[in-house]
Amino acid sequence: MTPSAIVFLSLAGLVSGVLAGFLGIGGGTLLVPVLVQLGFLPVQATATSSLAILMTASAGSLQNWRMGLLDIRQVLLLGASAVVTAFLATFVGDRLPQYLLLTGFGLLLLSNLYLVSLKKRVIRTAEFREGRTASTGPAIHPIVARIVTGAIAGFMAGLFGVGGGVILVPLQILLLGESIKAAVRNSLGVIVITSVSAVAGHAINQNIDFLAGLILGIGGLIGVQFSTRFLPRLSDNTVTQLFRALLLLLSIYIFWQAWQLYSAV
Repeated sequence: MTPSAIVFLSLAGLVSGVLAGFLGIGGGTLLVPVLVQLGFLPVQATATSSLAILMTASAGSLQNWRMGLLDIRQVLLLGASAVVTAFLATFVGDRLPQYLLLTGFGLLLLSNLYLVSLKKRVIRTAEFREGRTASTGPAIHPIVARIVTGAIAGFMAGLFGVGGGVILVPLQILLLGESIKAAVRNSLGVIVITSVSAVAGHAINQNIDFLAGLILGIGGLIGVQFSTRFLPRLSDNTVTQLFRALLLLLSIYIFWQAWQLYSAV
């Protein structure tokens, strides 16, 4: 690996960590396009991104556990289905044509434009609900809700190399009646489980560049420390608009890369 590539990966990890702290999401939405730009195959990019996300999510969950704020039982219940779908999704991604995998990732980026807005609306509703009365409880049976929530997040993690927090948080609030803070902490814990499963599956298929993943992960650990301290200085609208602009640009780039791969077939 060239020195310029190491510097580029370090900066990408740093920025992804900053985004994770600002927006409460995994860094895969940024890391995968960066790795594709460096010449990684899409499946290698998602695999290596999973390793970096594992490092960042593990550090955050460990801190929550030390502070006595991590509900291990709830994380394990959510992670039970996630660990299965994340592992299976790695084999799906390994067998998909690369241009289809990139196209799916581009669609995921565009869907996040809506999902981030949904997450904010759900959180505002939960804040209003918690400010007035106790939780009304889950909308559907808790077992079904946990299976659905964990399975969706796990599949996203395994196939696209993302954390899945943008899905996990609102679904926990909507389907399980969780409080906002509990949903965020549980989400981070489940991301650890899905990332372990995804990394294991991708390792079996020999898709992970461990050096690149470690560099990205270390950068992310540093970036998330910075963003959690700087976040209060930025308005919510500023952060949201910056993120939407980033998603739009990245989706255009990913679709272009998918077209290049398709044209080469």
